Amino acid sequence: MSSYSSSSSTVTVDDDISAVPQDVIQTHILTRLDGPALAATSCASSQLHALSTQDDLWRQICTATWPSITDENVSRVVSTFPSGHRSFFSDAFPALDHLRQPSERNPDRHLPNELVSCVDIHYKNALIVSKTHVIETATAWFYAAPLRVDLFDSKDSVLAPTLHGGEGDTWLKDLEENLTLSWILIDPFKKRAVNISSGRAVAVERQWSAGDVLRARFATIMAGDYNSSGRSGSSEMEYVKCEVAVTCVRSKEEGGEVHVREVSMQVEDMEGRSLSGRDSLVILQEAMENGKRRKRGEGGQNGKVRYEEFTERKRVRKEKKDKRERVLDMACICVGVSVFFALWFFILYV
Repeated sequence: MSSYSSSSSTVTVDDDISAVPQDVIQTHILTRLDGPALAATSCASSQLHALSTQDDLWRQICTATWPSITDENVSRVVSTFPSGHRSFFSDAFPALDHLRQPSERNPDRHLPNELVSCVDIHYKNALIVSKTHVIETATAWFYAAPLRVDLFDSKDSVLAPTLHGGEGDTWLKDLEENLTLSWILIDPFKKRAVNISSGRAVAVERQWSAGDVLRARFATIMAGDYNSSGRSGSSEMEYVKCEVAVTCVRSKEEGGEVHVREVSMQVEDMEGRSLSGRDSLVILQEAMENGKRRKRGEGGQNGKVRYEEFTERKRVRKEKKDKRERVLDMACICVGVSVFFALWFFILYV
């Protein structure tokens, strides 16, 4: 409990706050705070802690931050978290920091039968996409097939009236600076959640030659599973990339409208291969339960730096692999030539 001293007395924060009516604190002060500020306020004194942990306050903050969780089924799941919406916020708001593999993985661990995705996309703080999606994870098809979650059907799109685009590289820079995405995965069984998005785009690139289709990539790098990449004997640290791709399409008419046509999520290893549903589920569950949470870097730079480091490691690994293959090819050619000349020598002189 904090306090300050004067020459005549010592006054605690509780004593100071007690002079303010509780309804004034709840109605006119706490409701004006965002999540991090409310969490900090709850640590100031026992009275503020009691007032700042009310679920209604955290429900308002969560629904304002992620409109997708207003879905009735999602709201019901979040309310079952240990501390309700406050627990959900502490899981989903910070950036994921999960770069260390556990010393042991439990092969008999219970994998969830479903994961709930809550996705919100903003442009300059204006909401353009808010959607929930339930991923059925208990099927043999899900376990064996490469994981890919598509938020929209192939022919669906969402008009983004606030997203006007620009000319040339201006549009790329605009999306990189102003487009934000949150993709929260919720495990209804274990009452845990994790935000797998980098917040801001780590890369924005033009698609095809038309110039009116851009793809923004949001990625989180996390510890992988040796078994998923087939390198169980490798001493090199394995990482995977959990990436969400957002495709924006602008019509060719002057001042054409911009649509969000595709929002998809995949998990990829350092070999560039998409992981199966089961391998992805093991890694995502490990990150959800044991991954650290950290403050998001300003402008999403921490996520972008890690994405660039992952891309560089991937490039170096590919070069080493290509070099090994070239050496092997050369060795095979030399052996083949040696056998050829040895055979002719045997035919001509023996």
